[in-house]
Amino acid sequence: MKPMTLLLAISSLGLVACSATMSKDECRTVDWRTVGYEDGVAGRSGEQIGAHRRACAEHGVTPDLDAYRAGRAEGIREYCQPHNGYRAGVSGVHYYDVCPADLASAFLAEYEAGRELYRHEQRVRDADAQLAARRAEIARLEKAVAQRGFTVISETSTAEQRTQAVLDAKEYAERIGRLKSEVTQLERDRARYAQELETYRTTVASAR
Repeated sequence: MKPMTLLLAISSLGLVACSATMSKDECRTVDWRTVGYEDGVAGRSGEQIGAHRRACAEHGVTPDLDAYRAGRAEGIREYCQPHNGYRAGVSGVHYYDVCPADLASAFLAEYEAGRELYRHEQRVRDADAQLAARRAEIARLEKAVAQRGFTVISETSTAEQRTQAVLDAKEYAERIGRLKSEVTQLERDRARYAQELETYRTTVASAR
């Protein structure tokens, strides 16, 4: 199912690449059943045909709606399988409520399981990003404190420059202290998120 993996990865982008730049010849020669199938198998909204219609209207071409809908219906049934629901959820792909009633329940159960894993993973990623940002700011401020120190001891500095350098260094040091406290808390949070992630992964794995 490698093609499906690729389609799921790009489904949040909306149009397939060609539909946004579809030429007159492409609008005239495209297989609309295939376009519908690709939109369906990627789990795209039924409103997707509107984007295709607008793209081709610029060239005076009207999509074959019957062929498109037939292809999309076929693609949707392939998309709305439980394993694809889990894969879509883990990828963070938005679900557009496209699955027919006979497939929706099983698909959504797996989608929510995958989505929950995605949320756990996202919390860890967010914590990592926040930690990296604060550590980078600490490094920048520590460098600034050192620079102000050079200003204080420099024979070429004026009294006013030395006074301002001392005030700046004090302000930066206080900010560094607050940031380090935030880093400590974020490290605790990150450790908790990582543990919850592993626990959830174990739970999901044991259920499969």
